[in-house]
Formats: sequence, C-alpha cells, structure tokens
Amino acid sequence: MSKLSDTTRNKLKSVSTATVATALFKRGLRIQMIQDVHPLGPDQPTMVGEAFTLRYMPAREDLNTIEVFRDRAHPQRKAIEDCPPGAVLVMDSRKDARAASAGAILVTRLMKRGCAGVVTDGGFRDSAEIARLGFPAFHHRPSAPTNLTLHQAIEINVPIGCGDAPVFPGDVILGDSDGVIVIPAHLADEIANETFEMTAFEDFVTEQVQNGRGIFGLYPATDEQTLKDFAVWRKAKGR
Repeated sequence: MSKLSDTTRNKLKSVSTATVATALFKRGLRIQMIQDVHPLGPDQPTMVGEAFTLRYMPAREDLNTIEVFRDRAHPQRKAIEDCPPGAVLVMDSRKDARAASAGAILVTRLMKRGCAGVVTDGGFRDSAEIARLGFPAFHHRPSAPTNLTLHQAIEINVPIGCGDAPVFPGDVILGDSDGVIVIPAHLADEIANETFEMTAFEDFVTEQVQNGRGIFGLYPATDEQTLKDFAVWRKAKGR
C-alpha cells in the first residue's frame, strides 16, 4: 500500500469532496464518488486515508453460522485487525443494507487502532453508538441484522466496487458532509496540491459574493481584475 505524506494528507483534510470531484472531472474521472453513503455523525471530522478493502459476497447459509467468528482468519475480523493505522476500511457490501456490514464494537476497534475511518455501501448496526464515537464512518442506512444473515466476508485488500465507484487498495479516500470520493493513488499528491489552491480561490470568491459582487468574470476568473484582486486578498489572508 502506498503511504500518504503528511503534507498531502493535511492538504486533503482542508478541501472538500466537491472540489476534488471537479479536479477529477477535469482529468476525465467521473465515477469516483461513492453513491448513497452518508456520515453517521453530523460533526465527525473529515476523513482522509489510504483504502484497505473488504469484499462481501452473498452469504450461503451453511457457511455463515455464528461459529465462523471463532476463526481468527475470518476475513471480516481479520480486516479489522489488519487495516493499517491511518487507512480507511472500505467495504463492498453490494449496496445491500438489509444486513449490517459491521457494528459499534468493530468500528471502535478500528478507531482505537488509529485507522482513519470506515465506509460501507451497506449499513452499520449500533449506528447511534457509532455516531457518538466522533470517528469518521459512512454508510447507506442503519441495519440491525448481523452480517452473516446476507453477507459472506470473502476477501481483504483486493479491488472492489463500493457504491458504484472503483476502489483499489491504496487509493486515497476523502469523506466529508457531502459523502465519500476515491482519488486514484497515483494522483493523490497532484490532486491535493491543485485542490488546495482551488480552495483558496473559492474562499476568495465566496467572500466576494457575500459582499455583493456578481459572478460574471469572477467565477470562473475570466476578468484580469479578478486575478489581481485575488492576489491582494491572498497576501492579506496569508493564503
């Protein structure tokens, strides 16, 4: 798994999924947003980390009795213990939230191990408890039934689809109040640098619009005066 630099990680923590989506769109990447996942807690911090993946397949009843959890090599349990500190556990639950992908105990273990967050395109049980952790967690909706009801954990750290987005191990995952987006690993530094600059300009534009300025020539910056004003603003703000 590639390792994010502290500089790239910190820059991505200061930008939005919306800004990153625009930067990826300019590169022809249009399906990187994980669909229909939502933050469990309204005030959870921005999530940034490398993807560590878990793939579920449809459960077969004779292979998914409660006794399977006695096996230390069970892929779900192993993923919780193997996900590296600073990484995000991303689960392919086939967009099926009829049974949980995990619950509060496993998510708490991820948090205590120093992981950066967790995402499933299914659901979590104990969702209110997870929301109170203050740990970045995203799912489709709450789901009480155990994962064994419908999901068989089958592989860890392989390419997956999560909410219709392709996720390869080591891709960079960014999550905020708008959702979760996947940044291809080889573009992480480039996207972080570009979106950090974009965010400074967007903050300038927002301030200008709040002060009553119109958007023509401002956004996008087609007037030369806009760039001059931005340079002055940036110097004054230390941005």
